Amino acid sequence: MTQQLASVCPLDCPDTCSLTVTVDEGKITKVRGSEANPLTKSAICTKVSQLYPDFVHGENRLTQPLRRVGPKGEGKFEAISWDQALDLIHDGFQSAMAKHGPQTIMPLNYAGPHGMLAGGSMDLRFFHKLGATVLSRRPLCGGIKSEAWAGTFGAIAGVQMTDLEQSDMIVVWGNNVTYSNLHLAPVLQRLRDRGGKVVVVDPKRIKVAEQADLHLALRPGTDIVLAFALAAELERRGAFDDDFIANMVEGAEDFMAQARAFSIDRAAQITGLAASDILQLATWYEAAEAAALAVGNGLERNRNGGAGIRAIYALPALLGKFSHPAGGLVGGSGNLFPKTMGKLARPDLIPEGTRTLNIIDIGRHLADDDIDPPLRGLVIYNHNPLIVHPDQNTMRRGLARDDVFTVVVDIAMTDTAAYADVVLPAASHFEHEDIFCAYGQQFLQRAEAVIDPVGEALPNTEIFRRLAHRFGFDDAIFQATDKQLIDDAINAGDPRLEGVPASALPTGTALEMGQATDRIGFERIPTTKSGRIELKSAYLTEKFAAPIPLYVPLAEDQEDAPAHPFALITPSSNWRTNSTFGGLAKSDNAPSLEMHPDDAAARKLVDGQQVRVYNDLGEVFLPLSITDSVAPGVLLSYKGAWMKTTTNGQTVSALAPTTKADLSEGACYNDSRVAVAAA
Repeated sequence: MTQQLASVCPLDCPDTCSLTVTVDEGKITKVRGSEANPLTKSAICTKVSQLYPDFVHGENRLTQPLRRVGPKGEGKFEAISWDQALDLIHDGFQSAMAKHGPQTIMPLNYAGPHGMLAGGSMDLRFFHKLGATVLSRRPLCGGIKSEAWAGTFGAIAGVQMTDLEQSDMIVVWGNNVTYSNLHLAPVLQRLRDRGGKVVVVDPKRIKVAEQADLHLALRPGTDIVLAFALAAELERRGAFDDDFIANMVEGAEDFMAQARAFSIDRAAQITGLAASDILQLATWYEAAEAAALAVGNGLERNRNGGAGIRAIYALPALLGKFSHPAGGLVGGSGNLFPKTMGKLARPDLIPEGTRTLNIIDIGRHLADDDIDPPLRGLVIYNHNPLIVHPDQNTMRRGLARDDVFTVVVDIAMTDTAAYADVVLPAASHFEHEDIFCAYGQQFLQRAEAVIDPVGEALPNTEIFRRLAHRFGFDDAIFQATDKQLIDDAINAGDPRLEGVPASALPTGTALEMGQATDRIGFERIPTTKSGRIELKSAYLTEKFAAPIPLYVPLAEDQEDAPAHPFALITPSSNWRTNSTFGGLAKSDNAPSLEMHPDDAAARKLVDGQQVRVYNDLGEVFLPLSITDSVAPGVLLSYKGAWMKTTTNGQTVSALAPTTKADLSEGACYNDSRVAVAAA
């Protein structure tokens, strides 16, 4: 029997598309977009439509618990029962805790599925009750941007993508729309069709830049300089909205004291842009009545990431662009949802004095034993750290330790899972129910299972229920059903739910959580300490000693003859979301290394040849793609490829430093500086 069933895409993407899934005899045969979500409608990305059936039912799928029988990293396992697996985990963790205490155990998870249950519910209850080390995972991606937003605006939303139909100018800044924000692309096309302006700020000439009115290919990490120069130029022209600043903005003068140091000519020199292009952007932005900035996560991936984002956020505040329903900033969608995370995750269970570790540092902590107590037990889920984390080789050394008992919960046998002591088969999101609060749009969606779990796979919630029971945690909170967890996740008293419990929201629908009047500059004011847009932030001063954005040049870029002269950027791939869908046939090819023709000619490199990309952290062998879509001095290779795609088992993450950004102690992937030679 063939069925057409409603679902939701859970991947780490702002769009959170509604789906229609074709199920034939209990198997998924087709995935396509549905009309349930008025934003995403029927359009979905290539990777979701083409790869999901194989992802769920293909040869890489894990279907039973496994125990390691060979050295870590070789991927040799034997099948065991669930009871055996739980016993092994219990005994391994109890042994570690007897020596070092409960904080020797830690969850290592990230953003595989974005459903609230799969992403942090029963699992966190278990670890909090156990007294395990708490993981700060946001620094890996999104934390810098989130803190910049919170420090500038508080918990309030900006322009939603559905509002942008009224815009007359959109600046796409560090956001590869086609690969990771697909439903903004048709909005941009319709804007241009009606005579509006589209500007793209990105080191690469991405697809949307080819149709844009202006593309500014700036040097990685210099976004703050461009924003400062725009602010200074617009002030000089008398374009500031003095009334809006007086009523709604805090710290404008302190901000401008920094910005005025960057003339157009100085900014052009630092960013590598033509002065005329910076002036053109200033002119169009000043003239546009409904100008919106769509800022992606790409520009947060450097040491000036937080400052750069904050400087961009200042532009619509200084010019009063929030005064139009389609003007200001796209973002803050997560603040629209009535989430009750404390009730869901139960942080009140965390014992007093429990430490929190930055996810970026875990590889070093494992490899070097530089903390007390050391980490001796891991549960890795919703995550493939060997591929995703910076400084890959240090992470590999840490995972290879025989004295660290490691459990991996996953859908596929990943590169990380090869280092596990026990592997547990996780259910895909098509095999359990969940509730979805998007971070890029304002629609709340619920999904139910469309197929039974494949083999012996279990949802994350059930896996951690069983673990809790095996550890003797039989309180009512560990017996909660998935429906109860969904109700714990969402405030039932929110009037927008109209008295319907979250667990009873109909599938195949999308409930709108915000109108235009819910955003900055209209009926709601910022929830900052001052109640104003804070260009000088009290929150960021207290948390990060960062009252105003500052530009700090990278020392590596000030050297006359650097050993590693290229800036390597590693954006999202069209065939993977982070590392999800890696290992499948269509995402198994080695990603190319893109290089400008002038750089290739200077090194006598030719298109298609194998090259060695290296620095002090590692080396990667990749096929060369010579293209003028990247600027001179900039290299690009897409992130998330698995180790088998390269000849030496290292990927571009091996070249990324573990240095920290100015906010959130965030990851600085795009601060990678490398050299290139023929292989």
